[in-house]
Amino acid sequence: MSIPYNRVALIGLGLIASSMFWALKRAGFQGQVTGYARSQATRDTARRLGLCDHVYDSAIDAVKDADLVVLCVPVGAMGAVATEIAPYLKPGCTLSDVGSVKKSVIEAVSPHIPEGVHFVPTHPMAGTEHSGPDSGFASLFDNRWCLIVPNGADEDATRRLEDFWHALGANCERMEVQHHDLVCAVVSHIPHLIAYTMVGVADDLNRVTDQEVIKFSAAGFRDFTRIAASDPTMWRDVFLTNKEATLEILGRFTEELFALQRAIRTGDGDQLFDYFTRTRAIRRGIIDAGQDTDAPDFGRGKAAK
Repeated sequence: MSIPYNRVALIGLGLIASSMFWALKRAGFQGQVTGYARSQATRDTARRLGLCDHVYDSAIDAVKDADLVVLCVPVGAMGAVATEIAPYLKPGCTLSDVGSVKKSVIEAVSPHIPEGVHFVPTHPMAGTEHSGPDSGFASLFDNRWCLIVPNGADEDATRRLEDFWHALGANCERMEVQHHDLVCAVVSHIPHLIAYTMVGVADDLNRVTDQEVIKFSAAGFRDFTRIAASDPTMWRDVFLTNKEATLEILGRFTEELFALQRAIRTGDGDQLFDYFTRTRAIRRGIIDAGQDTDAPDFGRGKAAK
Protein backbone atom coordinates (compact mmCIF):
# COMPACT_ATOMS: atom_id res chain seq x y z
CA MET A 1 0.00 0.00 0.00
CA SER A 2 1.42 3.40 -0.99
CA ILE A 3 1.96 6.09 1.64
CA PRO A 4 0.30 9.37 0.62
CA TYR A 5 2.98 11.71 1.95
CA ASN A 6 6.48 12.64 0.84
CA ARG A 7 7.75 14.12 4.09
CA VAL A 8 6.62 13.05 7.57
CA ALA A 9 7.62 14.85 10.78
CA LEU A 10 7.46 13.08 14.15
CA ILE A 11 7.45 15.40 17.16
CA GLY A 12 8.37 13.39 20.24
CA LEU A 13 10.49 10.27 19.74
CA GLY A 14 9.20 7.65 22.16
CA LEU A 15 7.65 4.22 21.65
CA ILE A 16 4.89 5.28 19.24
CA ALA A 17 7.00 7.58 17.07
CA SER A 18 9.90 5.14 16.84
CA SER A 19 7.51 2.31 15.94
CA MET A 20 5.94 4.54 13.29
CA PHE A 21 9.35 5.13 11.75
CA TRP A 22 10.28 1.45 11.66
CA ALA A 23 6.84 0.57 10.27
CA LEU A 24 7.30 3.19 7.55
CA LYS A 25 10.64 1.69 6.60
CA ARG A 26 9.14 -1.79 6.56
CA ALA A 27 6.41 -0.49 4.22
CA GLY A 28 9.07 0.74 1.78
CA PHE A 29 8.51 4.45 2.37
CA GLN A 30 10.74 6.36 -0.03
CA GLY A 31 10.11 9.83 1.38
CA GLN A 32 11.85 11.58 4.25
CA VAL A 33 11.07 11.25 7.95
CA THR A 34 12.21 14.06 10.22
CA GLY A 35 12.08 14.04 14.00
CA TYR A 36 12.44 16.13 17.11
CA ALA A 37 12.49 15.43 20.85
CA ARG A 38 12.75 17.97 23.66
CA SER A 39 15.54 16.08 25.41
CA GLN A 40 19.05 16.28 24.02
CA ALA A 41 19.69 12.76 25.34
CA THR A 42 16.67 11.45 23.42
CA ARG A 43 17.81 13.17 20.23
CA ASP A 44 21.29 11.69 20.64
CA THR A 45 19.84 8.21 21.16
CA ALA A 46 17.59 8.57 18.11
CA ARG A 47 20.56 9.57 15.96
CA ARG A 48 22.59 6.65 17.23
CA LEU A 49 19.75 4.26 16.38
CA GLY A 50 19.25 5.72 12.91
CA LEU A 51 15.76 6.73 13.97
CA CYS A 52 14.42 9.22 11.41
CA ASP A 53 16.29 10.37 8.34
CA HIS A 54 17.17 13.57 10.16
CA VAL A 55 16.71 14.51 13.82
CA TYR A 56 16.55 18.27 14.36
CA ASP A 57 17.33 20.29 17.45
CA SER A 58 14.09 22.27 17.15
CA ALA A 59 10.51 21.33 16.42
CA ILE A 60 10.26 24.26 14.02
CA ASP A 61 13.00 22.91 11.78
CA ALA A 62 11.53 19.40 11.91
CA VAL A 63 8.08 20.43 10.63
CA LYS A 64 9.17 22.72 7.79
CA ASP A 65 7.89 21.44 4.41
CA ALA A 66 6.32 18.34 6.03
CA ASP A 67 3.18 16.91 4.42
CA LEU A 68 2.24 15.14 7.66
CA VAL A 69 3.18 16.25 11.18
CA VAL A 70 2.39 13.87 14.03
CA LEU A 71 2.47 15.05 17.64
CA CYS A 72 3.79 12.13 19.72
CA VAL A 73 4.24 14.03 23.00
CA PRO A 74 2.28 13.58 26.26
CA VAL A 75 -1.25 14.96 25.94
CA GLY A 76 -0.53 17.71 28.44
CA ALA A 77 2.17 19.11 26.14
CA MET A 78 0.18 19.07 22.88
CA GLY A 79 -1.08 22.65 23.11
CA ALA A 80 2.33 24.17 23.78
CA VAL A 81 3.93 22.26 20.90
CA ALA A 82 1.11 23.23 18.53
CA THR A 83 1.55 26.88 19.47
CA GLU A 84 5.28 26.67 18.70
CA ILE A 85 5.06 24.95 15.32
CA ALA A 86 1.80 26.37 13.93
CA PRO A 87 3.31 29.33 12.03
CA TYR A 88 5.73 26.98 10.25
CA LEU A 89 3.28 24.35 9.02
CA LYS A 90 3.08 24.10 5.25
CA PRO A 91 -0.30 25.07 3.74
CA GLY A 92 -2.18 21.91 2.82
CA CYS A 93 -0.31 19.69 5.27
CA THR A 94 -2.03 17.45 7.80
CA LEU A 95 -1.38 17.80 11.52
CA SER A 96 -2.23 14.78 13.65
CA ASP A 97 -1.51 13.36 17.08
CA VAL A 98 -1.41 9.97 18.82
CA GLY A 99 -2.76 10.97 22.23
CA SER A 100 -5.09 8.64 24.12
CA VAL A 101 -7.38 11.53 25.09
CA LYS A 102 -9.12 13.53 22.40
CA LYS A 103 -11.42 16.23 23.82
CA SER A 104 -8.67 18.05 25.72
CA VAL A 105 -6.15 17.65 22.88
CA ILE A 106 -8.58 19.09 20.33
CA GLU A 107 -9.38 21.99 22.65
CA ALA A 108 -5.66 22.67 23.20
CA VAL A 109 -4.49 22.31 19.58
CA SER A 110 -7.36 23.50 17.35
CA PRO A 111 -7.13 27.24 18.16
CA HIS A 112 -3.57 27.31 16.79
CA ILE A 113 -4.17 25.58 13.43
CA PRO A 114 -3.46 27.95 10.52
CA GLU A 115 -5.86 28.33 7.62
CA GLY A 116 -5.29 25.58 5.05
CA VAL A 117 -3.79 23.08 7.52
CA HIS A 118 -5.88 19.98 8.28
CA PHE A 119 -6.00 18.76 11.88
CA VAL A 120 -7.01 15.08 12.04
CA PRO A 121 -6.61 13.58 15.54
CA THR A 122 -5.84 9.88 15.85
CA HIS A 123 -5.16 7.33 18.57
CA PRO A 124 -3.35 4.07 17.78
CA MET A 125 -4.55 1.51 20.32
CA ALA A 126 -1.16 -0.13 20.63
CA GLY A 127 1.68 0.09 23.08
CA THR A 128 3.86 -1.63 25.62
CA GLU A 129 5.07 -0.73 29.10
CA HIS A 130 8.34 0.50 27.60
CA SER A 131 9.11 4.04 26.52
CA GLY A 132 11.86 5.94 24.77
CA PRO A 133 13.30 5.91 21.24
CA ASP A 134 14.88 2.47 21.62
CA SER A 135 11.55 0.82 22.55
CA GLY A 136 9.89 0.93 19.14
CA PHE A 137 9.46 -1.91 16.65
CA ALA A 138 7.89 -2.17 13.20
CA SER A 139 5.08 -4.60 14.05
CA LEU A 140 3.61 -2.65 16.97
CA PHE A 141 0.53 -1.58 14.99
CA ASP A 142 -0.10 -4.84 13.12
CA ASN A 143 -3.79 -5.76 13.37
CA ARG A 144 -4.29 -3.15 16.09
CA TRP A 145 -6.89 -0.41 15.83
CA CYS A 146 -6.10 3.20 15.13
CA LEU A 147 -9.07 5.36 16.11
CA ILE A 148 -9.59 8.33 13.81
CA VAL A 149 -11.41 11.30 15.34
CA PRO A 150 -11.96 13.71 12.42
CA ASN A 151 -14.05 16.23 14.39
CA GLY A 152 -15.11 17.95 11.15
CA ALA A 153 -11.75 17.63 9.39
CA ASP A 154 -11.44 17.63 5.60
CA GLU A 155 -12.59 14.29 4.17
CA ASP A 156 -9.70 13.88 1.72
CA ALA A 157 -7.15 14.61 4.46
CA THR A 158 -8.88 12.11 6.74
CA ARG A 159 -8.83 9.39 4.07
CA ARG A 160 -5.14 9.98 3.35
CA LEU A 161 -4.37 9.59 7.05
CA GLU A 162 -6.36 6.36 7.17
CA ASP A 163 -4.33 5.08 4.21
CA PHE A 164 -1.17 6.03 6.10
CA TRP A 165 -2.17 3.98 9.16
CA HIS A 166 -3.24 1.06 7.01
CA ALA A 167 0.24 1.07 5.47
CA LEU A 168 1.69 0.85 8.98
CA GLY A 169 -0.33 -2.32 9.60
CA ALA A 170 -3.23 -0.90 11.58
CA ASN A 171 -6.99 -1.21 11.22
CA CYS A 172 -8.86 2.10 11.31
CA GLU A 173 -12.19 3.14 12.74
CA ARG A 174 -13.67 6.61 12.97
CA MET A 175 -15.10 7.74 16.28
CA GLU A 176 -16.76 10.82 17.77
CA VAL A 177 -14.73 12.78 20.33
CA GLN A 178 -16.72 12.20 23.53
CA HIS A 179 -17.33 8.55 22.70
CA HIS A 180 -13.61 8.02 22.10
CA ASP A 181 -12.71 9.32 25.54
CA LEU A 182 -15.37 7.14 27.20
CA VAL A 183 -14.30 3.99 25.33
CA CYS A 184 -10.65 4.57 26.21
CA ALA A 185 -11.53 5.16 29.86
CA VAL A 186 -13.09 1.67 29.88
CA VAL A 187 -10.50 -0.31 27.90
CA SER A 188 -7.30 1.52 28.82
CA HIS A 189 -7.36 4.30 31.38
CA ILE A 190 -9.17 2.60 34.28
CA PRO A 191 -7.26 -0.70 33.83
CA HIS A 192 -4.03 1.27 34.15
CA LEU A 193 -5.33 3.07 37.23
CA ILE A 194 -6.28 -0.27 38.80
CA ALA A 195 -2.84 -1.68 38.03
CA TYR A 196 -1.12 1.32 39.59
CA THR A 197 -3.38 0.98 42.64
CA MET A 198 -2.81 -2.76 43.10
CA VAL A 199 0.96 -2.41 42.88
CA GLY A 200 0.73 0.53 45.29
CA VAL A 201 -1.29 -1.56 47.75
CA ALA A 202 1.34 -4.30 47.65
CA ASP A 203 4.00 -1.67 48.28
CA ASP A 204 2.09 -0.26 51.28
CA LEU A 205 1.13 -3.58 52.86
CA ASN A 206 3.89 -3.88 55.41
CA ARG A 207 2.85 -7.40 56.44
CA VAL A 208 4.07 -8.64 53.05
CA THR A 209 7.71 -7.85 52.43
CA ASP A 210 9.08 -6.43 49.21
CA GLN A 211 11.09 -9.62 48.78
CA GLU A 212 7.91 -11.73 49.03
CA VAL A 213 6.07 -9.57 46.52
CA ILE A 214 8.91 -9.99 44.03
CA LYS A 215 9.72 -13.63 44.74
CA PHE A 216 6.19 -15.04 44.84
CA SER A 217 4.47 -12.89 42.21
CA ALA A 218 1.85 -14.92 40.36
CA ALA A 219 0.88 -14.20 36.75
CA GLY A 220 -1.90 -11.77 37.70
CA PHE A 221 0.32 -9.56 39.83
CA ARG A 222 3.12 -9.74 37.27
CA ASP A 223 0.73 -8.37 34.65
CA PHE A 224 -0.25 -5.57 37.01
CA THR A 225 3.42 -4.64 37.46
CA ARG A 226 3.97 -4.72 33.70
CA ILE A 227 1.15 -2.24 33.15
CA ALA A 228 2.18 -0.13 36.14
CA ALA A 229 5.66 0.24 34.64
CA SER A 230 4.24 2.48 31.91
CA ASP A 231 5.47 6.04 31.46
CA PRO A 232 4.33 8.09 34.49
CA THR A 233 4.30 11.45 32.67
CA MET A 234 2.02 10.13 29.95
CA TRP A 235 -0.44 8.56 32.39
CA ARG A 236 -0.47 11.55 34.72
CA ASP A 237 -1.56 13.70 31.78
CA VAL A 238 -4.13 11.14 30.62
CA PHE A 239 -5.98 11.14 33.94
CA LEU A 240 -5.82 14.91 34.35
CA THR A 241 -7.13 15.54 30.83
CA ASN A 242 -9.80 12.80 30.72
CA LYS A 243 -11.29 13.53 34.12
CA GLU A 244 -14.97 13.32 33.20
CA ALA A 245 -14.92 9.92 31.49
CA THR A 246 -12.40 8.47 33.96
CA LEU A 247 -14.46 9.47 37.00
CA GLU A 248 -17.66 8.14 35.39
CA ILE A 249 -16.15 4.70 34.73
CA LEU A 250 -14.32 4.70 38.06
CA GLY A 251 -17.65 5.23 39.80
CA ARG A 252 -19.14 2.29 37.92
CA PHE A 253 -16.10 0.16 38.80
CA THR A 254 -16.50 1.05 42.47
CA GLU A 255 -20.15 -0.09 42.39
CA GLU A 256 -19.13 -3.41 40.83
CA LEU A 257 -16.36 -3.84 43.40
CA PHE A 258 -18.78 -3.26 46.27
CA ALA A 259 -21.17 -5.85 44.78
CA LEU A 260 -18.38 -8.43 44.60
CA GLN A 261 -17.28 -7.54 48.12
CA ARG A 262 -20.83 -8.17 49.34
CA ALA A 263 -21.02 -11.51 47.48
CA ILE A 264 -17.77 -12.68 49.08
CA ARG A 265 -18.87 -11.54 52.54
CA THR A 266 -22.26 -13.30 52.27
CA GLY A 267 -20.86 -16.42 50.59
CA ASP A 268 -22.90 -15.90 47.40
CA GLY A 269 -21.00 -18.35 45.20
CA ASP A 270 -23.63 -18.31 42.46
CA GLN A 271 -23.20 -14.55 41.92
CA LEU A 272 -19.44 -14.86 41.81
CA PHE A 273 -19.58 -17.79 39.38
CA ASP A 274 -22.01 -15.99 37.04
CA TYR A 275 -19.95 -12.81 37.15
CA PHE A 276 -16.69 -14.59 36.38
CA THR A 277 -18.37 -16.54 33.56
CA ARG A 278 -19.44 -13.29 31.86
CA THR A 279 -16.00 -11.74 32.19
CA ARG A 280 -14.34 -14.90 30.87
CA ALA A 281 -16.45 -14.59 27.71
CA ILE A 282 -15.05 -11.10 27.12
CA ARG A 283 -11.52 -12.50 27.25
CA ARG A 284 -12.47 -15.15 24.68
CA GLY A 285 -13.92 -12.42 22.46
CA ILE A 286 -10.63 -10.50 22.56
CA ILE A 287 -8.72 -13.61 21.51
CA ASP A 288 -11.22 -14.41 18.75
CA ALA A 289 -10.86 -10.84 17.44
CA GLY A 290 -7.11 -11.34 17.09
CA GLN A 291 -6.24 -8.71 19.70
CA ASP A 292 -4.35 -11.21 21.88
CA THR A 293 -3.47 -14.88 21.96
CA ASP A 294 -3.99 -17.65 24.46
CA ALA A 295 -0.53 -19.07 23.69
CA PRO A 296 1.84 -19.59 26.65
CA ASP A 297 3.03 -16.25 28.03
CA PHE A 298 0.31 -14.71 25.84
CA GLY A 299 2.60 -15.14 22.87
CA ARG A 300 4.74 -12.28 24.07
CA GLY A 301 8.25 -12.54 22.75
CA LYS A 302 10.87 -9.91 22.30
CA ALA A 303 9.80 -8.07 19.19
CA ALA A 304 12.40 -7.24 16.59
CA LYS A 305 12.50 -4.22 14.37
